Amino acid sequence: METFKSCNCTGSSGSLGDQSCWDEHFLYFAYGSNLLRERIMLRNPSVAFFALANLLDYTLAFGSHQGKPSTHWHGSTATIVPSPGDEVWGIVWNLNINDMHSLDIQEGVEDGVYVPIDVNVHTQEGKLLKCRSYQMNDYVCNLPSPQYKKVICMGAKQNGLPSDYQKKLDSIETNNYTGAVPIFEEVEAALKASEKNKILF
Repeated sequence: METFKSCNCTGSSGSLGDQSCWDEHFLYFAYGSNLLRERIMLRNPSVAFFALANLLDYTLAFGSHQGKPSTHWHGSTATIVPSPGDEVWGIVWNLNINDMHSLDIQEGVEDGVYVPIDVNVHTQEGKLLKCRSYQMNDYVCNLPSPQYKKVICMGAKQNGLPSDYQKKLDSIETNNYTGAVPIFEEVEAALKASEKNKILF
């Protein structure tokens, strides 16, 4: 099992590069809105794709901390729940250690909404990676907003998660919220800027 901290000088094969930069980066397993590159880059500019991976014996669930819906997303958000025989697909991102604090803030760690955990995930190449991830505290099951679901589904498509898993995400029921979602508007603006850059370059 590979449990090293990654850095930009290691390839996706996991080969070890300059050991002096190991401790400057960490691997993060994203399974919710941070599947979408433009979403995670809003607060964590050092992010770089590392691998597709799945987490065994867990399932994806949606809920609210102590039953209180997210004020950012106007509904429930994703978490991972132990479930023997199930799996959760996601993205392993490589981030600079300086972004760990901003990632924690994004996940509501300081407010006790999520707690950081270590998970062992399997890449498509068969490697086992130890990653940082997040799990909701005092989770009460409920429905996400359509905007939150859309970001997750866009991220899954953008990164080529397995088609069966994408269909599972597409089937998620929502709370049908139709009001403004400022964080979603930020994501849409980032997506438009990204598309514009692709056209220019």
